[in-house]
Amino acid sequence: MTDPTPAKTSPLAWWFAIPLYQRILGALILGAIVGYVWGEGATSLKIVGEVFIRLIRMLVAPLVFVIIATGVAELGDPKRLGGIGVKTISMYFLTVFLAVVVGLICASLFQPGLGADFANVAPQAVGTPKSPAEIFIGIVPLNPIKALAEGETLAIIFFAVMIGAGVIVAGEAGKPVAVLLKSGTEVMLKLVGFVMETAPLGVFALIAVVMGTNGPETFINVARLAACVIAGSLVQTLIVHGGIVRLMAWLPVVPFFRGIIDAMLVGFSTASSSASLPVAIRVAEDNLGIKPPVTSTVLPLGATIGMDGTAMYVAMLTLFAVQAFGVQLAPAQYVLIAVTTTIVAMGVAPVPSGSLFILAAVLGSIGIGPEQTALIVGFILPFDRVLDMIRTVPNVTADLAVATAVGRWEKEIDVEVYKGRPPS
Repeated sequence: MTDPTPAKTSPLAWWFAIPLYQRILGALILGAIVGYVWGEGATSLKIVGEVFIRLIRMLVAPLVFVIIATGVAELGDPKRLGGIGVKTISMYFLTVFLAVVVGLICASLFQPGLGADFANVAPQAVGTPKSPAEIFIGIVPLNPIKALAEGETLAIIFFAVMIGAGVIVAGEAGKPVAVLLKSGTEVMLKLVGFVMETAPLGVFALIAVVMGTNGPETFINVARLAACVIAGSLVQTLIVHGGIVRLMAWLPVVPFFRGIIDAMLVGFSTASSSASLPVAIRVAEDNLGIKPPVTSTVLPLGATIGMDGTAMYVAMLTLFAVQAFGVQLAPAQYVLIAVTTTIVAMGVAPVPSGSLFILAAVLGSIGIGPEQTALIVGFILPFDRVLDMIRTVPNVTADLAVATAVGRWEKEIDVEVYKGRPPS
């Protein structure tokens, strides 16, 4: 006889039965409430958020190396790697340029810099950004182990591609290395899964600290600039990236956004493209059905050069400075801003507030000097964490939209998996 009493579900089983994105979203909302109520006391949670970020960033360098080397080795044909690389870089250049255009349009409409008061602003100087030549030379590492230790993503990608290509050329002799790399990739992806189970705790702590220290007035004090960033991020994410998925990958848009919500939430809470990379790889393969030869090459590259949100924000800050200082721009200077921002944004470090370190290069191109740049940075810096969280989302969605398009073109995407509901 069957016992009519339903079996009790343990709290742990109930927790893990909830889809991860729902747990993260709930933690984000709860963290905002706790931070608002607790105020400055929420800073005691900072250690939890920092541990979470360190856990994720711990995985980035080794994950990028093994997954790219494995992906290249599995391509089998070096010509395919070249084809994917050209398509990927071209797509990222296009999305970054469109993000700059969106940023310029939004800043022209909202005019956030008009009437900005710098009377009580403490100037904050920024270091000299790397030139395009320095960025290009730095791609080739003098010491690959040092590049791994210091998280130099472009150098890691270059070395991993060389290892993968060496495995292909070595043929039969290279197979043991290919097996080792594939095994390493599987292990790293399992570690990503372990770390992601801590994401709700990390997101809760990060949001609580931001809300407790800055409060909701963060958006009031820089309301027009915040409105610019929010509007631009929505346009870039929904229209530009959604358009890429619909018009260039010939796929419905709703499954795309439904499948990548985990990566979007982690990008938002950590304000770091590189920190969200492990999650982006997981959702691309599990939820979007994109196969490793594409995810292993497109996504790590995108975490380095696919800086749509950064490019958009730098364009906005440039017009913010222009409006605040009453500088009159000729049409040719708008073109100069667009081109300069597109180039330097693709070389910015994928870390929180990385965009502020390239602002000097763009402002210098239109005659705004270091002293004025320091004032702009000093004005923005207290609020930049929240704005950075918002603009990191289009960085993440750009990577996944480009990966979806390239996967479709290369026939390396399972459309049935893409259209199905993401797993719990």
